[in-house]
Amino acid sequence: MGPFAKDLLKDKVILITGGGTGLGRAMGEAFLELGAKLAIAGRREEVLKQTAGEMGTDGKEVYFKSCDVRDAAQVQELVEAVERHYGKIDVLVNNAAGNFISPTERLSPRAVDAVLNIVLHGTFYATLEVGKRWIEAGHAGTMLNIVTTYASSGSGFVVPSAAAKAGVLALTRSLAVEWARYGIRQVAIAPGPFPTEGAWSRLSPTPELEQKMVDRVPLGRVGSPEELAHLAAFLVSDYASYMNGEVVTIDGGEWLRGAGQFNDLLEVTGEQWDRLAELTRKGK
Repeated sequence: MGPFAKDLLKDKVILITGGGTGLGRAMGEAFLELGAKLAIAGRREEVLKQTAGEMGTDGKEVYFKSCDVRDAAQVQELVEAVERHYGKIDVLVNNAAGNFISPTERLSPRAVDAVLNIVLHGTFYATLEVGKRWIEAGHAGTMLNIVTTYASSGSGFVVPSAAAKAGVLALTRSLAVEWARYGIRQVAIAPGPFPTEGAWSRLSPTPELEQKMVDRVPLGRVGSPEELAHLAAFLVSDYASYMNGEVVTIDGGEWLRGAGQFNDLLEVTGEQWDRLAELTRKGK
């Protein structure tokens, strides 16, 4: 873990939604290496079970429970189960997300809801469930939200995601003021391109689109999961205890090159969109 002390997160109980795969798993692995006790949640129990088994070695403690964050009742059950298992929660990482590329006029209400319900509603449900318990118990804590570089600017062709992440960004900054009096801190990370198996197949389903994504980054490469995990570990640690309401961008300089991660998709033709729609469905 590079510059971090091995006990940086010692005895902190950290709950990660969407923790079974991708960036959620990468953050979880980093937190465990730094002494945290981990709880991971996601919709697919078999994936969570495998991930927990692979990460929970050498005395590392990993609890898992399936949960669809779109369902407030399931979120409540998740938080109750984690508290029963560990006795507390110190950090909530709202990582569960969903996204795909499409011209906005091609979207159905169901497609819009698929993204908004996970990203915005799911984050809000988890935040409320954990936050209310912390306030009632007088327990200080940290909430880390994973947003995106286009949460502030918007971006064509991922409009439901842009709208939902903008809502999460507003939630982060609003509660940073409102809940600070309870000792509850809000921080967020805005990642640029970080390839993960699930998201990448829906956002860059062809080699050409993948290369376009890389070409937008001044550093000339995409990010590694470990780089994001290192940032997350610092932000949820006590060393960042005076950071509140801050959104940290980690994107190799892409944000400075031009807002709207997917705006270059203006060049895609209608026929190409038909083909891309087929490819993204296969990638799910």
